[in-house]
Amino acid sequence: MVTSVRHTVLCRHDGARWVVELPRLGVTARVERLSDVEAVAREQVAATTGEDPAACRVVVELARPTFAELAAVCAAAREDPDQVTVEAVTLRRGLAQGLCAEGLDVSDVAALLGLSYARAVQLVNERPQSALRGAGRLPPHLSRRAIPPSVEPSTVDPAAPAASSSDLTGVKPHDTYRHEAVHYRSAEELRAATVPFVREALALGQPVMVALVRERLERLRRELGADAARVTWVDMAQLGANPARIIPAWRAFIEKHDSRPVRGIGEPVWAGRRSVEVAECQLHEALLNLAVEPETPLWLRCPYDASALSADVLAEAARSHPVIVDGDSYRGSTSYGGVDHARNGFAGALPEPTTEVEGFSFDCTGLQRGAQQGRDVASVRRAVQERAAVAGLSPARRADVALAVTEAANNSLRHGGGRGTFRSWRDDDTLTFEVRDGGHITDLLVGRRQPPSSRPHGRGLWLLHQLSDLAQVRSSPDGTVVRVTCWV
Repeated sequence: MVTSVRHTVLCRHDGARWVVELPRLGVTARVERLSDVEAVAREQVAATTGEDPAACRVVVELARPTFAELAAVCAAAREDPDQVTVEAVTLRRGLAQGLCAEGLDVSDVAALLGLSYARAVQLVNERPQSALRGAGRLPPHLSRRAIPPSVEPSTVDPAAPAASSSDLTGVKPHDTYRHEAVHYRSAEELRAATVPFVREALALGQPVMVALVRERLERLRRELGADAARVTWVDMAQLGANPARIIPAWRAFIEKHDSRPVRGIGEPVWAGRRSVEVAECQLHEALLNLAVEPETPLWLRCPYDASALSADVLAEAARSHPVIVDGDSYRGSTSYGGVDHARNGFAGALPEPTTEVEGFSFDCTGLQRGAQQGRDVASVRRAVQERAAVAGLSPARRADVALAVTEAANNSLRHGGGRGTFRSWRDDDTLTFEVRDGGHITDLLVGRRQPPSSRPHGRGLWLLHQLSDLAQVRSSPDGTVVRVTCWV
């Protein structure tokens, strides 16, 4: 057996880019983002030594002195991806907030900790901030650092001009939840529906969070000019890659500002998203009407590109939004479905696969009865890892998806009658795993609330959404189905 060689990569920021050094090989490269370091290091190792870039061992260490102790703790956190104890959650929160305090953005924090972008966003916003000490496991000097208050840290420039309030005569801060679908057909119509909305909020002293895909986000940021520094910006393509992660981000934003009126712009559906992603975005939009209490002062606008999206998508938006804004038209939706619509969506059937399916039944006695007679959760985990490896997923992604599906299988044993059915199938660009059981989930927001760190159990479906490219949960009195989809 050939033992892989460990390659230590030293990484430092030179003010503009990340410098990647492999001292043992005498190789240096530069990358734009910290999240690209490992891939570039593997390419350099392969080019220099001929090793397989997917199999070689690469360990990234931050060479910046002020990061030394922090990087060591980050590495330890990455080495223990299955740990979901209170201490581990507290540690990761402290690490994420400490890294932001050191000047890194959320994407880099996610890369360092081996987390999804959405999970990093949530950790940066989690309370209490005193948890930065990480249950006594962080270096003492970090506990004295300031914690950044927003997803993308920014401070208001005292010299920046305040937003104009000359056109706010008679405008009162909203005191209830408003959830609106905004139709637009051009960049100018999107600007008209968003820029005045944001400027009015800033003039009223209301915090604003904007979650759009990068192109539209940057356009709006430019339009706002100096006022952009007073807005929290989030790339929806990263946060909403799995739509189940969006609600926790909005709830964190609301809670951070206590009971103050806040505004938001969020576009989870855009042209080009896969049909399975759009279906989950539509369920997310329906569940938003339950996730935020009616008396919560959040005014949320959800843009929909009426020139690029189908009539069916726009019709579904009308069922999940009480109000439709279209140019100068501001009207109540006559097809709004409210709680019943959300409940029906959560109980709906998922489409059957169109390719060959493999699978087996499992239960809590499978290990005792033997592999020929029964399967247990360990069999589910092995099957996921084997099929993910055949599909070409990286070791890190294989570990994530195996943990996610195992959590679903464990839920079947605990809440689904002690048994379940596992299935998997492969399409051209997706690998899907499914767990079915006879249980019935009545909490429509399961997995979409941040579990308190004081509760070490009941985190299975939360983890499922954090670890998956896309996760789908459907439940009715007939049973529950959980699907985890990987893009390959």
